[in-house]
Amino acid sequence: MDRAAELFTHQQAAEVCKSCRLCQTRTKVVYGEGNPNTDLMFIGEGPGRDEDLSGRPFVGLAGQLLDQIIGAVQISRESVYIANMVKCRPPNNRNPEPDEVAACRPWLDQQLSIIRPKVIVTLGNVPTQYLMNIRQGITRTRGNWYDFHHSSGFTAHLMPIYHPAFLLRNPTRQVGGPKSLTWRDIKEVKATLDRFRQGEMEAAAPAAEEDQGRLF
Repeated sequence: MDRAAELFTHQQAAEVCKSCRLCQTRTKVVYGEGNPNTDLMFIGEGPGRDEDLSGRPFVGLAGQLLDQIIGAVQISRESVYIANMVKCRPPNNRNPEPDEVAACRPWLDQQLSIIRPKVIVTLGNVPTQYLMNIRQGITRTRGNWYDFHHSSGFTAHLMPIYHPAFLLRNPTRQVGGPKSLTWRDIKEVKATLDRFRQGEMEAAAPAAEEDQGRLF
């Protein structure tokens, strides 16, 4: 079975999942979407209102900003895979509870074991803290590389960045602000990904600070 077919099989099972209380308030399960053969995967925390209605991840304002961020370094949405820690919307857009993340974790683990990305970008605190089993907040972890070892046997480079929703709430383009730092981070992600594709396994040097205001 190829990767796309395997993911589709798991998606069909996820769409009838009742493993936690989030199934009681969801409209649609938001399993994930993208290129199953990608080497770059983005992981957020959970669906919002627009995603709950459409069944697709990152399609609201935060998703549109994510598209702009990756597009600024010539990465297309169609070339990556996008998923969340939980597949159903938490009520009132609250953070998912630990038991909800635990109940939903097998779905994400299946996605990771099938796709086996070389680079993972976590969006915000929730996926970073759960995947890396750390307590530090995003202001301390963003922009740093971590080795991610998955139970299925593969290892990836993982970088946390600010969640696009946080950037929408903090739109300043001041140098050293959240958008400026995200611009630096996504450039380093792209540079490191390019090195992997060229057969060089070391991480890229940090990108220089520069104005990103015209891009996102």
